[in-house]
Amino acid sequence: MQLNIKNTFNTELPSDANTENNRRQVSEATHSYVNPRIPSSPKLVHASKEMVNAIGLDDEAIKSNDFLEIFSGSKIYPKTKPYAMAYAGHQFGNWAGQLGDGRAINLFEVEQNNQRWAIQLKGSGETPYSRQGDGLAVLRSSIREYLCSEAMYHLGVPTTRALSLMLSGDDVLRDMLYNGNADYEKGAIVARVAPSFIRFGNFELFAARNDIKNLQKLTDYTIKHFYPELGNPSKDTYIKFFEAVTQRTLDMIIHWQRVGFVHGVMNTDNMSILGLTIDYGPYGWLEDFDFGWTPNTTDKQNKRYRFGNQPNIGLWNLLQLANALYPLVEEAEPFETILNQYQTDFEKQSLDMMRSKLGLQVELEDDAKLIQNFEDCLVLSETDMTIAFRLLASYKKDNPDHGIDIIENAFYKPEEIIKDNLKQWKVWFKAYDQRLQKETITDSERQKNMNAVNPKYVLRNYMAQLAIDKADKGDYGLIDELFKVLKKPYDEQPKHEKWFAKRPEWARYKVGCSMLSCSS
Repeated sequence: MQLNIKNTFNTELPSDANTENNRRQVSEATHSYVNPRIPSSPKLVHASKEMVNAIGLDDEAIKSNDFLEIFSGSKIYPKTKPYAMAYAGHQFGNWAGQLGDGRAINLFEVEQNNQRWAIQLKGSGETPYSRQGDGLAVLRSSIREYLCSEAMYHLGVPTTRALSLMLSGDDVLRDMLYNGNADYEKGAIVARVAPSFIRFGNFELFAARNDIKNLQKLTDYTIKHFYPELGNPSKDTYIKFFEAVTQRTLDMIIHWQRVGFVHGVMNTDNMSILGLTIDYGPYGWLEDFDFGWTPNTTDKQNKRYRFGNQPNIGLWNLLQLANALYPLVEEAEPFETILNQYQTDFEKQSLDMMRSKLGLQVELEDDAKLIQNFEDCLVLSETDMTIAFRLLASYKKDNPDHGIDIIENAFYKPEEIIKDNLKQWKVWFKAYDQRLQKETITDSERQKNMNAVNPKYVLRNYMAQLAIDKADKGDYGLIDELFKVLKKPYDEQPKHEKWFAKRPEWARYKVGCSMLSCSS
């Protein structure tokens, strides 16, 4: 198995002089060298051929013993030195100090077709940054990460990717709901891939320690390899760097809002410097349209990371990054200008995104009111977001009285769409119909446009849980089925129509289908 290894992070940046694998505070270093724990009996569950090819391997490589050994952590690829990254972060709004890769180990970087890929194993054992954890992951959370990162990519959402999913052969003790009922689960390892796994927290760590020398080294490295268009290091370049990260972060969050994705743990250590969705923990898709929903049990009370607050949290996290980069610029005004622009850009881009979801191409002043009124209708009764928007695409002009019939299957309790609720919906469809008269495209063209931004298939929590339940019994067929369905989320796929359905009633309160913890 031949890979074009081109390591930069652990060759151009300072490493931890201490090579022992024990928990500690690590100073003046971006990473610590550590080898993955050798799993007792690794087994390949699934691999993404798309990503296997992207890193320079052919499909046959998946069947090789080398593939199994390298991407399970059983063997170190020749002339490479695995490492864990050092970073800090704000968790739920509070400064948490040093965090780091507690259960991820970076294997190496590959260059293929002028694209750089960093490959890391999640669930491959303890590192100096594991704190009280064991550095392992369970099959449950690993299936969720493996399926979701690939599903997000095909939805058009900026994201890290997944290469492979493996069983370790070892049991892992987890208290899934943090209620004192720990139990053993199957251990697993995900090989995940991204141009870089650098986070906001990498910069925060050095800034918090007033280690300006290494803060600058890290920033210069990041610009050199991932933002080369910004030019050579200078104060002006650092400002442009922050602006570029801000734009990428906003773009990512707009996509989250478009498809109804809720990250669940938007801590600064879970924010990619490349604007990629990273660290798939207790995420979820909106089923009923609810700005206040969060999938994270830890966030149940305060709902800091609820769906409707994600754009605000993006801004808050960017402010923390600005604070970290400030010592390189020593002027607050440029950062403030960029952060203010984020808010302006969000309003415009969010409006444009919602226009596209409703099939509106012409920009009119009253569109914001039409969109607001639609959202008001969606919350009158429990209404499935994905299904409602997808069905709305088939609406035909000059038929407002039948609009409600078009989206009826999106209602969890259709019997509630009566009296005032029904009247409000009818008023909206009449306004929508009048608005569509001002468009120049045909109904079929509008439907095509809407179906390109409103997915038919998303990874609902109950779908992932069904795959997990089967995998626990050694049946991985549903993982493969969902993997294939989610590669074409905007296509009709008649054979898979059963996945275009509201959450079943049995899943409403089932563990893993409604709320999830950070336990993995």
